[in-house]
Amino acid sequence: MIRGWLHEPAAKVRDAIAITHGAGGNCDTPLLVALAQAFADAGWLTLRYDLPFRIQGKGAPTPAKAVRDREGIREAAAELRKLAAARVALCGTSYGGRQSSMLAAEDPKVADALLLLSYPLHPPGKPENLRTAHFPDLRTPSLFVQGTRDAFGSIEEMRAAIEAIPARHELEVEQGAPHGLPAKLAASVVQRFVEFVAR
Repeated sequence: MIRGWLHEPAAKVRDAIAITHGAGGNCDTPLLVALAQAFADAGWLTLRYDLPFRIQGKGAPTPAKAVRDREGIREAAAELRKLAAARVALCGTSYGGRQSSMLAAEDPKVADALLLLSYPLHPPGKPENLRTAHFPDLRTPSLFVQGTRDAFGSIEEMRAAIEAIPARHELEVEQGAPHGLPAKLAASVVQRFVEFVAR
């Protein structure tokens, strides 16, 4: 089951993106709302949706829930494919981005590109617990956007970690931004992702 909002662009649909949230939020967080509007303004069909764990209640994600969450992401991408989009991308903040990238590593056909915001590289204060085991299997072009004040991974740590990704990848740095990017950055993030996909 998918729960969320579909933002339709004024122009004919060519590309589509499914946007989801982190462990502590939902699809109505200000950043996701701003991203969805900016993508629609850029001509993308945009699905802003809740992950299964959020639909089921207020509990935090668990490994078992993560498996279901990845299936929810797969379902969201499949629904956008049905709408005859030329390309389908996945976007997630923090936990949602991690699960989207894990799904893409498991099944490269699920998406044509990834936009990963505030990737949770490791728990705060535990740099040894990297969440990157799937990076060598990630063959989907990926744009990471990370703030310089993100406690889940420094810029230096991110640069080193993403070198394991064999697919085309880039890291955009947001000066002064914490974990959880502010909504005011949405328009510039979307512009950079559109340019990234076009390249």
